[in-house]
Amino acid sequence: MIDLHTHTIFSDGELIPSEMARRAQDRGYRALAITDHGDHSNVDFIVPRVAKACRKLSDALGMPVIPGIELTHVPPEYIAELVREARERGARLVVVHGETIAEPVLPGTNRAAIEAAVDILAHPGLITEADVLRAKEQGVCLEISARKGHSLTNGHVVALARRFEVPLVLNTDSHGPQDLITRDQAVRVALGAGMNLREVEEMMKNSEELVRRATAGGS
Repeated sequence: MIDLHTHTIFSDGELIPSEMARRAQDRGYRALAITDHGDHSNVDFIVPRVAKACRKLSDALGMPVIPGIELTHVPPEYIAELVREARERGARLVVVHGETIAEPVLPGTNRAAIEAAVDILAHPGLITEADVLRAKEQGVCLEISARKGHSLTNGHVVALARRFEVPLVLNTDSHGPQDLITRDQAVRVALGAGMNLREVEEMMKNSEELVRRATAGGS
């Protein structure tokens, strides 16, 4: 299992990065990204500290633990500048909290994230065809979510991603150890969203490619 969307006590998660990473490894994870919620108030605080922990954990656990950020409920006009700042401060993976139907995310968030060329647009809700096409052009992965609420539109995302050949990834959006899942559970979530096994394998390869890119060149 590769999971590129998780949270720790640096936002609204339950565990410090060390425990999240160890519990994930014990569940059978091969790579993990820590992507706590961020906006203008805390990107400068979160990213350097998580990056330091991830370097240590990657060495100690023998698996990639990737420092990231999930820009969350940021007004669309500020997303691009925060993506740049997060990368400059050491985020190897930038996720944006998409227009899930479970929360009142501002319209235009999906498009702003895609235009900023983030790595993953998380739980993009009822994303439009135009935004899916632009995601393909920008090389942005769309997320299939294992998290309740956010998962309600997985089928819609899969259908459009299939139609326009846009890369998908599957993440848990874990906030505690109870949210971590096995690879078999991830496969079942994907099948439940309407994917076939060949598509699931391709999706897993997309996650592997993001890990490769995030860890290229070391820390």
